[in-house]
Amino acid sequence: MRYGNVILLLSILSWFLAQMAKGIIQLITEGRITLAQVLASGGMPSSHSALVTCCAMTVGFLYGFDSGMFAVAAVVAIVVMYDACNVRRQSGEQAKVINLILQNWDDLTPELIGLQVKVLLGHTPLQVFFGSMLGLLVSVVFAVTQLK
Repeated sequence: MRYGNVILLLSILSWFLAQMAKGIIQLITEGRITLAQVLASGGMPSSHSALVTCCAMTVGFLYGFDSGMFAVAAVVAIVVMYDACNVRRQSGEQAKVINLILQNWDDLTPELIGLQVKVLLGHTPLQVFFGSMLGLLVSVVFAVTQLK
């Protein structure tokens, strides 16, 4: 049975569902939905985690969890999720401090210099966890319904 590039398609589907979930969460919590939130990096759930987890799991289902291809996909997924939790999250924390400095500078404001540092870059571990669970769910649904 041929699946085409099902790994890429399901991974993108996981990313898309995570991005849509951000909009739904904003609608529930704020009573509004914005395109900026739907397209933003960072936030709940982690679309990066959904993408790489789905990729790794689908590779595992198709080629075996003992295959070299799964090992590579799993390592990439771990690196991406580590980066989301640590490096990118810290960049977001630094952005908050930079914005605070700029907003309180005596004569220099963010509006004056036209600079507003992006704050929402990374993820909390919980956001990464739910993003990876979404990716896992998509690949499991595929495996259960298509691999018999």
